[in-house]
Amino acid sequence: MRRRRSSSGAAGLLWPLLGACLWASVVGYKPVIIVHGLFDSSGDFINLQRFINESHPGTNVTVIDLFDRGASLEPMWKQVEGFKAAIYPIMQNAADGVHFICYSQGGLVCRGILSTLSDHNVHSFISLSSPQAGQYGDTDYLKYIFPQFVNSLISCLLFTCADPHHRDLYVNSSDYLALLNSERPNPNSTEWKKNFLKIKKLVLIGGPDDGVITPWQSSQFGFYDDNETVVEMQHQDLYLRDVFGLKTLAARGDLILCSVPGVQHVWWHSNKTVFHTCMEKWLV
Repeated sequence: MRRRRSSSGAAGLLWPLLGACLWASVVGYKPVIIVHGLFDSSGDFINLQRFINESHPGTNVTVIDLFDRGASLEPMWKQVEGFKAAIYPIMQNAADGVHFICYSQGGLVCRGILSTLSDHNVHSFISLSSPQAGQYGDTDYLKYIFPQFVNSLISCLLFTCADPHHRDLYVNSSDYLALLNSERPNPNSTEWKKNFLKIKKLVLIGGPDDGVITPWQSSQFGFYDDNETVVEMQHQDLYLRDVFGLKTLAARGDLILCSVPGVQHVWWHSNKTVFHTCMEKWLV
C-alpha cells in the first residue's frame, strides 16, 4: 500500500508537468515583423527582439533588413513595395497571422502596406512613435543631425510635412500621407479602407518627451490646427468621417492608445517599460 501511494503521488506531480510541456509545444505565438525607422537598421532592434523572446519564448521575430540608414530616404511608395515583397512570404507561411511593430517612419510604411495589400493577415499593428498625422517644424534632434537646415525643410523631406498654416499646399503636394488619409481624391480609398480594417488591433504608442515627432500627439493621429493648438484624434476630421477606419476600430474596441512619458524618440524600441506596458499583451 505504501508503494502504491508513492507511485500515485509521483504520477500526480508528473501529469501537470507533462501537460505544461504539451501545451507549450502546441500553443505558439504569431510571428512578429518589425519595420525600422529613419536611418535605422535591423541591428538597432536587438533589445526589442530580446524583450519579445523573454516574454513569449519561441516567437519568430523578423526585423526586415531593407532601406537601412541613408536608403531610408528613398521615396515612401518605393519603400512600401520593397518591404511588402519581403514581408509577404512571411505572411503566407503564417496560417494564424502575424503582428507588425513599426517604428517611426516605419509606421507610415506599414500603413501603406496594410492599405494596399488585400490579403494581408496582420493581427496587431503596433505603431511605435510614428508621425501618423504628419510632422511639422524643427526639433533639436533633427537640427543636431542636419545642422545646415534651419527651417522645417528637413522635416518635410524625412517624414511627411503637414504645415497647419498651409493645409492646401500639403494636400496638393503630398503623394503619400494625404492619399493614405484620403485628404486628397483617391480612387482607391474604399478598397484601402477595407484592407486596413482587416487588422484586429491598432496600438498607437507615443509620449510627451519624444523630442522628434511634432506634435508628439501625431503618433496617435492628433495634430495642430491653424493656431498650432493640438486637436486630439477623436476631434480630427479623418476620425469623425472615418475616412480609413479609425472610428470603426474604436467602435470595435480595437483602437488602443498608449502614452508613456519620459521616453526620447531614439529609445522607444529599447525601453522595457514601454514593451511591457504597451506591446506585450498584443503579441499573443
